[in-house]
Amino acid sequence: MTFLTLNLLALLLAAWKAPAWVKEIGIIAFVFGVISFLIGFYVAADALSKAGDIPQKVIWAGFQIAIITPIYGLIIYFVSLIIRIVQKPRI
Repeated sequence: MTFLTLNLLALLLAAWKAPAWVKEIGIIAFVFGVISFLIGFYVAADALSKAGDIPQKVIWAGFQIAIITPIYGLIIYFVSLIIRIVQKPRI
């Protein structure tokens, strides 16, 4: 999450200083969010296989927490697209 927040700050700075990088920074944020989710899911699956019997409530609560990073990355990507649309020259 820290990296994604830094990525958001870089996106806002790029919108001001380097508009050509806005979309790429948004894509990096989305990809990093998905990769973070997959790594977290892998670690959780490993822990679940070692732990044995765990209630479904606990598993789904962990899944709900794990899905925050891809959602945050997607929001940053969406913001980058909006910034890009606003910055495009009018025809």
